[in-house]
Amino acid sequence: MDITLHLKAVLLGIVEGLTEFLPVSSTGHLIIAGDWLEFNTGKEASFEIFIQLGAILSVCWFYRGRLLALLRELGRSPPANAFALNLGIAFLPAAAVGFFTHGYIKQHLFTPEVVAWALIGGGIAILLIEQLVKTPRTLEANTITPRQAFGIGCAQVLALIPGVSRSGATIMGGMVSGLDRRAATEFSFFLAIPMMFAATCYDLAKSWRSLAMEDLGVFAVGFVTAFISALLTIRFLLHFVSRHSFAWFAWYRILFGSALLWYYAH
Repeated sequence: MDITLHLKAVLLGIVEGLTEFLPVSSTGHLIIAGDWLEFNTGKEASFEIFIQLGAILSVCWFYRGRLLALLRELGRSPPANAFALNLGIAFLPAAAVGFFTHGYIKQHLFTPEVVAWALIGGGIAILLIEQLVKTPRTLEANTITPRQAFGIGCAQVLALIPGVSRSGATIMGGMVSGLDRRAATEFSFFLAIPMMFAATCYDLAKSWRSLAMEDLGVFAVGFVTAFISALLTIRFLLHFVSRHSFAWFAWYRILFGSALLWYYAH
């Protein structure tokens, strides 16, 4: 067993879990962390997809009660039907655009420089939105309107660019659409389930044949680490947004993105 490789898997799992649901871009951080750790197995893309699955399942576990209630009431309860419909509406824009642009994005945009500029641009956008949006109309994630769901879905399209952050785009899109911070954050968590499951299954289906039994240990270590760290991050973020703005994350993005531009320019 390659201890160094497993340790790198642990570190990347932690990075995925910590950044997947914070508005700082997990994909961007994984690109940078993989580059710095020299995680060059030839299957790093499949590994990153697999550990994202661990992060998704942490959301399912955290909201298991509400998800089971939603499934039981689906088809019988108008509020449950409306919430499921809104998730579908928010899911479609990025799913459609991503289906047609997936190959181009993977080939041309997965670079540290693109990540750095997207981090900076996203940080500036967060600061502007926090200043401009002051009067939320919707305080609960399960009471959003189809129009708000569509606005969040359109914002999620921007997250196809690595470094933008899926959670950041959907939370900010929710705030612009009239949701308060906690409602926007919770809807972002729920929207992550179909969005990330679809992206993960699509990528794994394409790369499944290239995987071998000897990959299982490294993949499992990253998966479990991502699950645990993501679960802790979800709890932290819900507590944080009840008391603070997202400005801290915005400044982190701007400083980290600027540092990356300097690093890769020298």
